[in-house]
Amino acid sequence: MCFPPGFLWGTATSAHQVEGGNEQNQWWAWEQQPGRIWKGDRSGLACDWWRRAEDDLALAAEMGQNSHRFSIEWSRIEPQKGCFDDRPLERYRRLITRMHELGLEPMVTLHHFTNPQWLEDQGGWLNPEAVERFARFVERAVTALGDGVRLWCTINEPAVYALLGFIEGDFPPGLHSPLQALRVLRHLLLAHAEAYRVVHRLQPDAQVGTVNHIHLFDPARASSPLDRWVASALDGIFNAGPLRAAVDGRLRFPLTWSNRRVAALVNSCDFIGINYYTREMVAFDLRRPADLFGRRFYAPGAEHADISRRDDFGDIYPEGLYRCLRAYAGLGKPLYVTENGWPDAADVHRPRALLSHITQLWRAMAEGAPVRGYYHWSLIDNFEWAEGWSQRFGLIAMDPVTQARRLRRSAELYAAIAHGNGITKELVEQYAPEAMARIFEY
Repeated sequence: MCFPPGFLWGTATSAHQVEGGNEQNQWWAWEQQPGRIWKGDRSGLACDWWRRAEDDLALAAEMGQNSHRFSIEWSRIEPQKGCFDDRPLERYRRLITRMHELGLEPMVTLHHFTNPQWLEDQGGWLNPEAVERFARFVERAVTALGDGVRLWCTINEPAVYALLGFIEGDFPPGLHSPLQALRVLRHLLLAHAEAYRVVHRLQPDAQVGTVNHIHLFDPARASSPLDRWVASALDGIFNAGPLRAAVDGRLRFPLTWSNRRVAALVNSCDFIGINYYTREMVAFDLRRPADLFGRRFYAPGAEHADISRRDDFGDIYPEGLYRCLRAYAGLGKPLYVTENGWPDAADVHRPRALLSHITQLWRAMAEGAPVRGYYHWSLIDNFEWAEGWSQRFGLIAMDPVTQARRLRRSAELYAAIAHGNGITKELVEQYAPEAMARIFEY
């Protein structure tokens, strides 16, 4: 299964999860509150990337990777409202320069879940003024870094940010208000549109895209119209609605009552980033009005990754990646798989899952999906937000106490895929022989 020349094989990280010492954003304050993070974990030094990112990126280059997706931390660059600090921007410039030296194409995310504390104190993304303030930050960042960056992601997973912070309450500010969640999601989409215009004004040849978490919702009973309806409704709100808004500019119900078209949002992406992890089954349930009358659960008998406080991570469902890419291939935009991975400290499931998902990626491309790159989550074990250090996604295992690193077996596999620009039967025989028939049925 060969991939086209120039295909991007990378990994992804985000600033707060790896840098350490990001003390001026809302997540740092959240971590200090008892009970917010599983087992009382804190990001602390994280992976010490503020000092040693280049060492881990050198390992990525040795693995044959030719790109890396990372984020820059707004609260470092603008620690106080209107007061910018050029020293962090210079640090990011050095990092980008080193990435080019290593042969890694930088893909830079401008917002990955963290806000400066001063913005949070003023209402965060509930405040419509956050849109303009984000655009001002983007202008400063792109002016400083744009000569080394071709690929920009505006806002990571806006629907996840709204869901976990304003409905489920696991992310700051820990609210439980669907109406406020919709307001936040609207503002994030408008901020994306403003950021898109800012980047192109400063850097006309840049490629600017959205990053969307696509979480599949399948009807528990395909024969049930109600199960199909609730699965479709959840897909529209969480997946298709926010993603398609950046193409056709339409804010669909329930983001607005009028399904209005916003001119600034029309065609406000040059590519679409898809983060895919898992799926859920959905059954209609009158007892769950707050969940749009949908009872969600994982498919019985499916393979699962590591346990966390949410019971488990979800199904390892490779065909879901194929379905996501096929679903959005018709929008006329290049696609990137900007995140895909599994929490698997023992590295038992990851080799088979990695091979199976990349097979489904190849299958989608063979049928015409315009995919330009794949970024595994994550290069290194990192601080997994409300799950703390309980979930280990890294190709590189890391001890947050000693900072010791160790390449997992799946890192060796991914290196072979990247170096060879594809999957061979020999690789499957070596790393997941039990999956041979399933992987090569296409």
